[in-house]
Amino acid sequence: MKRIATKIGAVAATMLLVTGCANQTALDEVQATAERAAADAAAAKSAADAARSAADRASQMASSAQSTASQALSAAQGAENCCDANRERLERMFQKSMSK
Repeated sequence: MKRIATKIGAVAATMLLVTGCANQTALDEVQATAERAAADAAAAKSAADAARSAADRASQMASSAQSTASQALSAAQGAENCCDANRERLERMFQKSMSK
């Protein structure tokens, strides 16, 4: 962030010196431009940090949802196994009653 501001300031100052317009007003303008660039870079970093934080929270929520879905699948499979066992038991009971 400071490197960007420094590079911008150095380039602007060099251009002013090369063209022979290195008066105080021009240097103040270059300094103001560099400070605005530094402020913009800081704001961009802040926005990037906030986006990263939001992405991390979303990732945690997705992991939690996956865990919940896995638990629901396991419970559903257990219920299906129970139903299958009950069906088989009832079928055996029916067959036994029909054979008497």
